[in-house]
Amino acid sequence: MVCKRFIMRSFIFIFIIIFFSCNREKSNEKRFVIKHTKESLQEVNKLLVDKDTEIIENYIKRRGWDMAVTETGLWYEIYEKGNGIEIKRNDLITYNYSVWLLDGTLCYTSDSLGAGSFIVGKGRVESGLEEGVLMLNIGSKSRFIMPPHLAHGLIGDENRIPARATLIYDVEIIDIQN
Repeated sequence: MVCKRFIMRSFIFIFIIIFFSCNREKSNEKRFVIKHTKESLQEVNKLLVDKDTEIIENYIKRRGWDMAVTETGLWYEIYEKGNGIEIKRNDLITYNYSVWLLDGTLCYTSDSLGAGSFIVGKGRVESGLEEGVLMLNIGSKSRFIMPPHLAHGLIGDENRIPARATLIYDVEIIDIQN
């Protein structure tokens, strides 16, 4: 609740500063507004990331999963290590997957939609998925938990993944083409 009040106050503060700055022409005031707006947005973003991290840590603990976390905030567990070719940038990979929300809602699965594929490093999938698959090779099975900033961010996918959703990806690498 405190976090929501802080976020709301920050947005009101930003709106007021921007509104009043539109009525003035002085460049020093505009720089002040930009600086403080940027600082306020950074504070809000840090609070959101910290809250997402806390939620994910509690989720993992409740399930007894043994997961590690990268510097970007991607949580991962490689529960079956493959023995094939390792994935690298510009490889075309094919994979089976299931995508879940933390509340247990199944969003997408290769069982109903077919195997997924993408060229690693081209930015056509979630940044968390690209980061995660670079730790894998053919035959690997892994689980990734992606906070919103590594998944679909503020707007979701405008289909089955809501705004600011944390995603759980279960992934099995089935093919790599260099």
